Amino acid sequence: MTVAKVIEISATSETSFEDAMKQGIARACDTIQNVRGAWIKEQQVSIEGGRITSYRVNMQVTFVLDDK
Repeated sequence: MTVAKVIEISATSETSFEDAMKQGIARACDTIQNVRGAWIKEQQVSIEGGRITSYRVNMQVTFVLDDK
């Protein structure tokens, strides 16, 4: 039987939402084994002086737990 766990992470980029997603997933894969998928829950931007300064995604990452 396969058992999975879901965690929520946030990632930020000064470039784009896509870059924020890629950075967040890459970091999750570096620190967690068996990452299987992600669901983008929210997208937000920070604005200063009428310009977008950063892009943020909140995502839920699913990974499979190791067998004993």
